Amino acid sequence: MRLWIFVSISVCLSGCAQTFVPADYLALGKRYDVVIERDHMGVPHIIGERDVDAAFGFAYAQSEDNWAIIHDTIAFHRGTNATINGRDAATVDFLVKWLGIWDDLDAGYNSQLAPATRAYVEAFADGLNYYAALHPKDTNAALFPVDGRDIVAGYALRHLLFYGFDAVLLELFEEQRKYPISGGPDASIDNADATRSHLAAAIANAASEGKGVIMNGLPVGSNATAVSPHNSTDGATRLAINSHQPATGPVAWYEAHVQSGEGLNIMGGVFPGGATMGVGFTEKLGWGATVNKPDLVDVYVLDIDPDDPMRYRLDGQWRTLESRDIIIDIKLAGFIPWSVTEEGLRSVHGPVLRTDHGTYAVRYAGMGEIRQVEQWLAMSKANNLEQWRDALRMQTFASFNFVYADRDGNTLFVHNSLTPKRVAGYNWQHYLPGDDSALIWDQSMPFDDLPQVLNPSSGYLHSANQSPFRVTGEGDNPVAADYRIEDGFPTRMTNRADRGLELFAELGTISEDEFFQIKHDKVYSANSRAIGFLNRALDLDLAVGPAHYRHAQQLIAEWDRSTDVDSRGAALSACIIGAEWLAEQQGQATPDIGQELKRCSDLMIAKTGRIDPLWGEVNRHLRGDLNVPVGGGPDTLRAIYGLGMEEDGFLTNVAGDGLYYLLAWYPDGRQKVRGIHQFGAATLDTASPHYADQVQDYADEVLRNPLFDAAERAAHLQRRYRPGQ
Repeated sequence: MRLWIFVSISVCLSGCAQTFVPADYLALGKRYDVVIERDHMGVPHIIGERDVDAAFGFAYAQSEDNWAIIHDTIAFHRGTNATINGRDAATVDFLVKWLGIWDDLDAGYNSQLAPATRAYVEAFADGLNYYAALHPKDTNAALFPVDGRDIVAGYALRHLLFYGFDAVLLELFEEQRKYPISGGPDASIDNADATRSHLAAAIANAASEGKGVIMNGLPVGSNATAVSPHNSTDGATRLAINSHQPATGPVAWYEAHVQSGEGLNIMGGVFPGGATMGVGFTEKLGWGATVNKPDLVDVYVLDIDPDDPMRYRLDGQWRTLESRDIIIDIKLAGFIPWSVTEEGLRSVHGPVLRTDHGTYAVRYAGMGEIRQVEQWLAMSKANNLEQWRDALRMQTFASFNFVYADRDGNTLFVHNSLTPKRVAGYNWQHYLPGDDSALIWDQSMPFDDLPQVLNPSSGYLHSANQSPFRVTGEGDNPVAADYRIEDGFPTRMTNRADRGLELFAELGTISEDEFFQIKHDKVYSANSRAIGFLNRALDLDLAVGPAHYRHAQQLIAEWDRSTDVDSRGAALSACIIGAEWLAEQQGQATPDIGQELKRCSDLMIAKTGRIDPLWGEVNRHLRGDLNVPVGGGPDTLRAIYGLGMEEDGFLTNVAGDGLYYLLAWYPDGRQKVRGIHQFGAATLDTASPHYADQVQDYADEVLRNPLFDAAERAAHLQRRYRPGQ
């Protein structure tokens, strides 16, 4: 990978920040009043006197189980990863600096974040510094100390990957311009500025290999479902929290419970190094989140002065691009420090990139926003529906659907997004002319105008990455005609959405067992896009060719659309369906059904010796020495995404169902919670009994009591201690 245009020897390998002396940070343990209770499954329950005490303990407990992950993401969030991991890490370093995340932090950390929020994230950073001081052999001192800005930077950067910002950026580095300019002819640009930077070329290379800049390309989705009291056979309000993430790595769910004497008491899932829960529940309410991917990124083609590549036209006047050097420190050959200088440009639209076919400015929802952690914290501390909705009205999140339920019987769906207020009359799916300031939006749709459903008469809400206009029964959905095409709301449906809505409509009132069965359903809807694609195989003429292709066609015709472990049609069918699902996720053309049938048929024969192996023999859940069959498949409600068939002869579960909960609040106020994690509380410690102690129950769909209630937890404590003791 070619990385530099100017290269010079760096004067210090990992930057010249203050030296981290562990002894200077050991006293932090006495500053905070917090205890950690590890239950019999190793899950941490952090109890602090104040919010800052809980934050300190939360960081410390996470570090005990996730230190290598947290440690390695520090440089990633700072844009200094290449100083440790070499040139392959330089692409993301460039993006962090090109986006100006740390410029936004420097400008707004003290002024935009509330003092209580800053105190919270700084206490969380203290917890990381304290753990680092106690474990110097496991710590790169050049990365420490961390401070509150490091924590906030992680939120700002992670948020972009969830709504597909990187995919839009990658499109700019295709060989030709992907979209025309809306509102005018797509005139070619032949200016002196059309020279691709070497870091931009690296981004393009990543795109050609089918890899995202930030995510690893794994297909992910999520489910969140709520049932109202009047639609439950026992009068309970029910909530399924089931966000799908990779099974391992920096965005895999880690389970924890955080409590303080200042109103914080929440249990749920957090990404390692995160200071707040992403999904979870309190004694009074809970929520699940699903990715929604509305249109939140716009690309403007700049009209560059042919005599001066630093000038662009706006409203008939020449403006000068802001320019700065982006310096990326890179470690070569494992020890040689170098620096790479790249061009960082910005227009009034946003950050700018030069490519072979034009100069583009990018404007995206959430530009300059650094308060995400403050909103998550407000959601966690809410006591009722209105307080929780007020937290969402902060509108610091660019995306995410939320499904909410509470002990008062309320259920709510919100298609949350920072939807730009765009000028009508342009195709905003295409590129925009960069010379008209009227197209540079600076406002978003107010929260209360977003598509949402409160307490539907149908009695159920079901969000599974689909259109916000089909999340409940007929008559209760938001009306698509009330919104403009410029708003860019998604229109896709998933099998999980189709199947879930069908099941709820068929059942009427829902029992506890039926709610459980819906969450673990393994069937593809006959009306789903997936089955529509698979059924094309039935029309293929396979009279000529290997007999196993015809056998495959017959197997598909007879398959009951289930991915139970004992199914003999699921392996072949899921292979074919998975190809269509992955292409749709990556914005690629629908695969050729004939090629996919032949590829998957040949693969089954080569790896299993038959066209119809049992699904449980192919679909496996692995952790340490355990290798167990698991039901479910791509885009089923029991979501399992596997890789490795070509190499191993079976699929390893790498994404989908991870940490999930089923909650109920009964009319008498009683709360019941059951849940499971895909592996266990010990994320990285292979010697721990909690490294894989939930694997079999996960595969068998046996849920446990997470011991949120202190009285229930008291009889199941493994250890109670203060950080560092």
